[in-house]
Amino acid sequence: MDAFYASVELLRYPQLKGLPVVIGGGRRGVDSVLAAGADLPLEAFPRLAGYTGRGVITTATYAARQFGVGSAMGLMKAARLCPQAILLPVDFDEYRQFSRRFKSVITDIAPCMEDRGVDEVYIDFTDVPGGQREGGRVLARLIQKSIFEATGLTCSVGVAPNKLLAKMASEFNKPNGISVLQAHEVHERIWPLSCRKVNGIGPKAEQKLAAHGIHTLGELAQRPRDWLQATFGKAYGAWLHDAAWGRDERPVVTESEPVSMSRETTFERDLHARHDRAELGQIFTQLCERVAADLQRKGYVGRTIGVKLRYDDFRIVTRDQTLAEPTADAARIRLTAGQCLKRVDLTRRFRLLGVRVGGLQRLGEDGLPLPVPGPAPGALPPRAPMDQLF
Repeated sequence: MDAFYASVELLRYPQLKGLPVVIGGGRRGVDSVLAAGADLPLEAFPRLAGYTGRGVITTATYAARQFGVGSAMGLMKAARLCPQAILLPVDFDEYRQFSRRFKSVITDIAPCMEDRGVDEVYIDFTDVPGGQREGGRVLARLIQKSIFEATGLTCSVGVAPNKLLAKMASEFNKPNGISVLQAHEVHERIWPLSCRKVNGIGPKAEQKLAAHGIHTLGELAQRPRDWLQATFGKAYGAWLHDAAWGRDERPVVTESEPVSMSRETTFERDLHARHDRAELGQIFTQLCERVAADLQRKGYVGRTIGVKLRYDDFRIVTRDQTLAEPTADAARIRLTAGQCLKRVDLTRRFRLLGVRVGGLQRLGEDGLPLPVPGPAPGALPPRAPMDQLF
């Protein structure tokens, strides 16, 4: 999807079309004015100018990206680059609703779909009637048209022989574009690109590749597989070689079971378990309730409850506890997560708090967990009032 979160917000605030808009950070008092929706005048929208805090951009409109503003950038840095940008809070509930709608449209046309998150999917056109017309371009146009009619949102489609190339092709012609990439075009269209264009080559790998004089995928492709394996490890080196040559044998996976579900939040300021107890208690409760709601909505229960903290020095600690019986109950999740918190250092300030439920089991039609092999260690802690925790 094209700038998905921002595009959903532009449906709510059409007066912002064509303007630099960033989505990110937590809700603030000034955000209450946004309830006016399409009737809100431009001068009433909160701006990035003067922003203070450690909020991070989730996404930005293409107009904002022209100023160098982008996803994962701190809002304070973005405020220096584009102070006139309009700042909107994140509304994940709304984005998830639109996500379900556009994916439903796709599966009506091409049922073999792999869900890759809230705004991205892989689709196998192979056995779809008409899927090979114009190399897949006809079906891609139909999907674009159908999604727009159902949601008002645009998407960009990459059509290629495998998932690796399709992912890259989807970025060639954004927004609202279609790119068809054939296997024989790898030399011409893929090799000139930076290695970072491959999903799976991150900053550290890019830095190490650059130290060996490798900057483009063409340069990477010229290195022998044996040398890449000796330099980057057997598995990753082999994968780098295959990626550079556009090879990818991964199938489109239509069904996969999640390993865990989690919710976390980064605070606007460092908090302390004792000095900010009331604020932290409220945040902690909300995280547990959201995880519980996610589990219940998707039909899962989990045995392992865990917490995650990032201290003011960015050190991360995690603790977890396994229950005798799986649960999706918010109070039970909070109680167990609270017990996990007792096993970490709470004398220091921290900047992030997260709650995770793992060891998931899908619920059957009778509402009971489907059986899984193996015993369930641990003991179920008793219930306790939620206000006694944290």
